[in-house]
Amino acid sequence: MNAARDIDLIDHLRALPAETAWLEFKGNNGDPDMIGKRCAALSNAARIEGQDIAYLVWGVEDGSHTVVGTSFDPDTRKVGNQLLPLWLANSLQPSIAFSFRTVAHPQGRVLLLEIPAATGAPVAFNGVPYIRIGSATPKLTDYPERYQRLIEKLQPYRWEQGIARQYASGDEVLTLLDYSHYFQLTRQPLPDNRGGIFDKLEADRLIVADVGQRWNITNLGAILFAARLGDFEAGLARKAVRFVAYGGKNRAATVTHRMDGQRGYAVGLQGLVDYLNGLLPKNEHIGATLREARPLFPEIAIRELVANALIHQDMTISGAGPQIELFEDRLEISNPGAPLVQPDRMIDLPPRSRNEALASLMRRMGLCEEQGSGLDKVVQACEVAQLPAPLFRAEGHATQAVLYGPRSFAHMTPDERVRACYFHAVLRFLSGDKMKNASLCVRLGIAPKNAAQASAVINRTLDAGLIRVADLEHPRAGYVPHWA
Repeated sequence: MNAARDIDLIDHLRALPAETAWLEFKGNNGDPDMIGKRCAALSNAARIEGQDIAYLVWGVEDGSHTVVGTSFDPDTRKVGNQLLPLWLANSLQPSIAFSFRTVAHPQGRVLLLEIPAATGAPVAFNGVPYIRIGSATPKLTDYPERYQRLIEKLQPYRWEQGIARQYASGDEVLTLLDYSHYFQLTRQPLPDNRGGIFDKLEADRLIVADVGQRWNITNLGAILFAARLGDFEAGLARKAVRFVAYGGKNRAATVTHRMDGQRGYAVGLQGLVDYLNGLLPKNEHIGATLREARPLFPEIAIRELVANALIHQDMTISGAGPQIELFEDRLEISNPGAPLVQPDRMIDLPPRSRNEALASLMRRMGLCEEQGSGLDKVVQACEVAQLPAPLFRAEGHATQAVLYGPRSFAHMTPDERVRACYFHAVLRFLSGDKMKNASLCVRLGIAPKNAAQASAVINRTLDAGLIRVADLEHPRAGYVPHWA
């Protein structure tokens, strides 16, 4: 850890008027049971008070907050045959990532114990949860109103709120983050002073104030607006988008292009989409007066699927990030994390995101569609471009979307025909209509004289349980998705 920050942190805590529910000062008292109870109590109280970290500090006098020094050393203290830190870790349930640190303060030796606020469940010591009330540490269950407040405030770990860079100076913040893109994308005027810039970045939780007039850059700020992701820790840098193009139809083919993203998602998304469009084969489109070359896949489909992969990935999976792979006949876009919605319902159900702050800010900046409409537009764009229906699937602990190149009805597999039929029924239903044989003929490029081919696809889709007759008493009324 940063020694200068630890000193500033101690001075920041000393400057508070008095101990709080999440802060306690000690002299040399190293009683293990006291420490265990305080860990549980301070962790629970910190969550109630909206603090992410609680502190137990040795070597600071309670009343005056003067540094008096301490001789207590947890690394030499044993409980039974275990060192205190290990014993404490085994005695707290659920386990929390506390840390002891010795601080060489100019006025004396200080020992700092950082205790993360409770997440998911109240923290207990030897099976008993505690709470901090004034200078007392009673059992949490003796105070049901506080227990209820804690339950209401407990929340799972949110990756976006984690810290990507701690104790950064103002100059470092402005160097590490492409703040000009933030103001451009959020359509806000660039303030004419540094204070105004920091106020806006802090309001969107891209940075949070640290001690010593410094800042912490959050994971949200770094992943969206990093000028260079490699300037942050390796775990964050690996969240960059990776692109690979192959000269064939599988990964055994020669790699023709490779690019590892360097910039934050918001800063680099348009450049990535432009890069992909530049590599894609072009189809010739004949307009009213001119011929024009259009990318093989609709740009809106690429943009939405890439944005989807960024937003819905599981950020807690280490060593993995979004990946885009281009083959001769398809484009595969993958992200770590199994889908939270069944793949065949992604088009109609509102998406569930693991990263709500990331999703909200990207939508506000216009980098993806409003909630629930993005994949509709992907499927619609594929229909308009007469492409096979996209495929959404779970692959182990990853989610994958596949866009396929042009293929005639005759060259589609039975599964591809069924998927196209199902998605066509979904789109018709979402627009207040029903799928019919004639509309499916148009979708699949089947000539009216061969309408029996569309009927065969409909029957296969009915057998698969993906669609149903809209009105059993009037079979010609059309078809709707099975869930309608």
